[in-house]
Amino acid sequence: MSEIASASINTFGPSPKADFESPSEQLITLTYGQLQDLIVQAVQESIQPLQDEVSQLREEIGQDRREITSLHAKLASLEKDRDVLSDNQLIQLRLIHELKEKARKEPGKTELSRAEKIERYLASRPDHRATFESLRGHLGADKDRLNEAIKTLMASSPGRYGIVRALGDKRKRTLVMLPK
Repeated sequence: MSEIASASINTFGPSPKADFESPSEQLITLTYGQLQDLIVQAVQESIQPLQDEVSQLREEIGQDRREITSLHAKLASLEKDRDVLSDNQLIQLRLIHELKEKARKEPGKTELSRAEKIERYLASRPDHRATFESLRGHLGADKDRLNEAIKTLMASSPGRYGIVRALGDKRKRTLVMLPK
């Protein structure tokens, strides 16, 4: 049985020798250049992912800068367009104001013609009076056009015409030619 036991022990391989050293404890001799190359290679391998990431970030920053520059140019263009539009609106408002002022100051041919018709109509009447309704019928104009014509007539001959209200109805008005 001892033979079986010794045979089974021998099947696990040769027995370790007393002077055996594991590979991690073996002494290796390297030159300084070989050691330096090993360290440089290890450092390069460890920093390569970082360098790749830095390169990628630089590319992204470059793209962002180009995009920001493009947006600044677009913003400047939009601000310039806005300023031009504002200037144009100001010019338009000034022109409209000037036209309104001119329209207020200078009566047109139609208003002058109507004012002359009113003047002739009042001169032809024995009492030199006419209600606004009769003047509207004579001119064939609405209330606004009649008021413009009367305003033109009174402005062209200040103090010569007057407006009186009817005694019974304050809403009814009469244009009167005053004596010279």
